[in-house]
Amino acid sequence: MKQKLVISLLVAAVLWFVMFSPWTAPLVNFWWMMTASALILTLLAFLFGGCPQLHFDAKEILLGIGIAVVLWGVFWVGDKVSQLLFSFARPQVDLIYGMKEGQNGLLISLALLFIIGPAEELFWRGFVQRNLRKGLSANSAWLLGTFFYTIVHLPSANFMLIMAALVCGLIWGGLYRFMPQHFGAIVLSHALWDAAAFVWFPF
Repeated sequence: MKQKLVISLLVAAVLWFVMFSPWTAPLVNFWWMMTASALILTLLAFLFGGCPQLHFDAKEILLGIGIAVVLWGVFWVGDKVSQLLFSFARPQVDLIYGMKEGQNGLLISLALLFIIGPAEELFWRGFVQRNLRKGLSANSAWLLGTFFYTIVHLPSANFMLIMAALVCGLIWGGLYRFMPQHFGAIVLSHALWDAAAFVWFPF
């Protein structure tokens, strides 16, 4: 399993490098690449050991919505504070939003809701963090999984994006660490937050 986990992480690193590095990013359509990457990682997760089962009852759906709302609020506050502290904050955030210019907002929303958001949770928490837990303590698996989730964003050289990945990794990883029985709600919250933060209610 360790070898399969390493292979999966290396594939994720290569895919994120292609999406975000200044040498390769101009050569690809970010949203098509992100969608394809999400599908590839989900396939690897299932081929290399599967993911936790998902269930969605009324309680799980409400919890997922609640997590997404709270996380959006955290980032709204973080956006305002970062603009007060760092002169580069807003330009870097604008670069992130610039990736959707000229793209169909409905298609991006659907991709985030039904492919990208769920796939990231299935891979990073449901596969990576869960398998790290087999050889490490729960806290170590959470923190190491967050570390991997963060460093794959380094090729972007965008401090705000890297910090966003760190915060999201800590929060979603922490939720999976302390309430893995609500993995369905965690997956739903990621999908909803993605669509809200990038398309519906941008910062």
